[in-house]
This record gives sequence, C-alpha cells and structure tokens, in this order.
Amino acid sequence: MKNLTKKSIYFSVSILLILGLTLSCSEDFIDVEANEETEGAITADKAPELVNAVYNNLNQWAMSSFSWNGVSSITTDDADKGSDPGDTGGDKNLLDALTFDATTISFDEVWAAHYDGIQRANQAINRIEAFDFDPTLKSRLIGETKFLRALTYFRLVKIFGGVPLIAGIPDLSVDPDQLLSRATKEETYAFIETDLAEAIVSLPEKSEYPFSELGRATKGAAKALLAKVSMYQGKWPVVLTLTNEIIASGEYGLTPNYEDIWKEIGENNTESIFEIQARGDSPTAGTQGYSVTQGARGAGGWGWGFNTPSQNLADSYEAGDTRRDATIIFRGETLFDGRLVPNTVVNPMYNQKAYSSAFSDAWETGKNIRILRYAEVLLMNAEAALNMGGDVATPLNQVRNRSGLGNAPVVNQLAIWEERRHELAFEHDRYFDLVRQGRAGTVLRALGKPFVDGKHEVFPIPNEQIIKSGGLLEQNPGY
Repeated sequence: MKNLTKKSIYFSVSILLILGLTLSCSEDFIDVEANEETEGAITADKAPELVNAVYNNLNQWAMSSFSWNGVSSITTDDADKGSDPGDTGGDKNLLDALTFDATTISFDEVWAAHYDGIQRANQAINRIEAFDFDPTLKSRLIGETKFLRALTYFRLVKIFGGVPLIAGIPDLSVDPDQLLSRATKEETYAFIETDLAEAIVSLPEKSEYPFSELGRATKGAAKALLAKVSMYQGKWPVVLTLTNEIIASGEYGLTPNYEDIWKEIGENNTESIFEIQARGDSPTAGTQGYSVTQGARGAGGWGWGFNTPSQNLADSYEAGDTRRDATIIFRGETLFDGRLVPNTVVNPMYNQKAYSSAFSDAWETGKNIRILRYAEVLLMNAEAALNMGGDVATPLNQVRNRSGLGNAPVVNQLAIWEERRHELAFEHDRYFDLVRQGRAGTVLRALGKPFVDGKHEVFPIPNEQIIKSGGLLEQNPGY
C-alpha cells in the first residue's frame, strides 16, 4: 500500500477456510495458525501489519482483477468481453452473454478471494482485541478492519445474496451448519451495518491522518459505504443523513478535471474517499493484472484487451460530456501521456479508468483503484432527496457541471440513474445498480442479453463451494 508497510499474510482459499486453514510463512511473514487461538505468536507491535494484510487482499488477482471485472463489469451493458473473438478468457464470453452457470470459474474465484479477505479481517480483529496497547490506535485499527470486512461482505451480498456470516475465529467443535449455512440477505446487510456503525465511531477523518498513513479507511469512507449499503436497501432517510454529513464535513470536493481522477496525480486527492492503494515498499507494486488485462490488445498494444467499453455506452453520453473521452480509450487516439493507440489494435475501445500511464505495463502497476468518490456521495444525496423531499438539483448539477454539461433539463429518477451510469462507468456498480433499480431485465434484454427475472438478480453460488460444504450451502433460484 502507498505509505503503508506492505507485508502480506497469505491464506489458502476456500469457503472451507474454517477447516484447518493455515497461514504460509517465512522469516518475512507473521507465523500463526489461521483457525486456532495462539498465545505469543504475534505481539502488539505487529497489530498494524495484521490490518495491512487485510488491505493487501484487495490487490489480489481474484479479488480485484480478472474474475472480478468479469462478474461486475463484463456482464453489464457498459462493457463487452473484448480481446480476440476466439479468446474466451476462460469464461468471460459466458459472463458477457449471461449464459454462465454454477460451474463458471470466475464465481468460485471471486467467492474464495472475498472469504480470504474476511478470514484475514477476523484474524486481525481477534488478535488486536487481545493486545494491550494504545487504546486510540487499537480502536482505529479495529475500525479500519471492520470497514474492510463490511466492504467485502457488501460485495458478496450484491453478487450472491445472503452468504455465510463468519464473524470471528470459528469454533470447529460446533455444528458445521452454523458455519456454512447461508444467512439471509437481510441478516447479511445487518451485519455490514453493524461493522460500519462501529467503524464510524472509531475512525478519524481523512484530514486527521498523517501523510504517512494516507490511504487508510476514514470516518468519511465508513459513512459513504454505509450510505451506499443503505441505498441498496432503500433506506433513504439514512442515505440522506449520512451524505449530508459528508458534504457538510468539508473533507471532500470534486476534482475540477474529471480525467485527472484516473491519472497518478489524481490518486488520494480531494475527491477520493477510499481507493485500493497500489504501490508499497515491498514486495509488490499493485493489483495483480488489473491494468494489463484491460490494456489495448494487438500490434502496438500493451495488454490482453478484456473488459472493453460497449458501443451502447459510448453512444449514451450527451454531446460535450467530458466523461466519455476520460472513460474510453479510442483506437487511433494519442493518450494524455503521449502514448499512441495505433489503428492496429484489435478492439475499437478500451477502459481508460484502468490505464496505467507513463508506459507502465508491468503485471502489477502503480494504478490505484477508486472505490468511493465524492461525486457518488453527491449522486446518492440527490437520489435520497428525490425520495425524501429536498434539494435534488444542486448535488445532481454539481456532478453534471464538472463534466462540461449544463444543468439537468429534467430532474427526476431517470436523470439521476443516467448520471450514475456515466459518472461511475467501469467502477463496478452498473449491474448492481440496474438490479436495485428494478430495471435490469428491461435494459439488458433490449441489448440481447437473456436476463431472466427472478434469477439473474444474483449470480450462482459456485458449485465447487456447494460440494465442499457437503450440500450445506443452498443454491440460488434458477441455477
């Protein structure tokens, strides 16, 4: 992580992480058993490293790169599989066509990576709570970890619906039904809300962190995530209150030039509420394969060419909307860092938000991944005000005006939803937004995607995980 010590704790990955999982170790890593209480294995001075291991999970291949992009982006109307027509990317063609099933590998990889992060978080919380050290730092580190655990469960509940809730070090003597059975969607959301409420109390504001701690979770990040979690449940009074508090805090503002958000100069700037930090001291530099898998493919290109902008997305922007060129790399253009995208590359468009500038084509680049931004807080505030009564136009038009557009000609639900699409394209929200808005089937079927109402609102529980659970995990309807 930028400005954080980058030492990782590596876990083998499975929903059966509760059964005999161990941490790999060397002289550079903390040596503890993953599912057993240990005494003296880790001392209080290692507490920040336990939390860093939770952050570092976000940089892993299956957590934030190829499979995650497939599940959260290629499935949508904003993106196509990309790459060469015959290159499936393992299963990205199935995700693009919505013809996947419970054996599709990306779902298993995403599931396992997220439970790996949850296991790291549980380990960190369990051990830090037992340490005797500065109470303010202790509270903050636990708050950071609960924010990260809440973020992980939020992604899981949007993808799969209710999931097994593992909140601590599992007691292997209990009935496995208690460990592997799925909680309801409502129970999962309640767990997330509790974690975030506790994180809000214990985390400092962004401005209260020293520069050396830049990138850690903040009070504003916990509030923004809780607002988003509440929006997905239609809890508009909570959304309105939290977004009003964030706006009034003065901690955040819009980046004047939208394109600058995605450049290195835009990392952790005034608009940033939370982002995955991609460069640390050692051992790695960034998120595994995030940029290269989405880079231009073919002669003169620099990547695999997956997760490409759809023509439908490109055609949907209003004239003069600067977000179009900031979001989409077009074949034949010269990018802001002087790089030419030659006409010999395979696809006509690529994802500029994933582009790592200055010709950095390494497997692990220094590209931060933006997770929560102030612009989304404004759009959540506008949508909450529309539902509750209040000033919708001001926050909505702030976002539009920054993008070179005039005030919204009509201020209504569809106007807000369309702003979300263009503001947040390729930020992993579109599929889940369409589902929560109740129009996923209408939008996706119009483009030839065979969305089935009552089925595709969630994705299948990986068959591999159901087998490993001995059938305790129940499959989602229709799969």
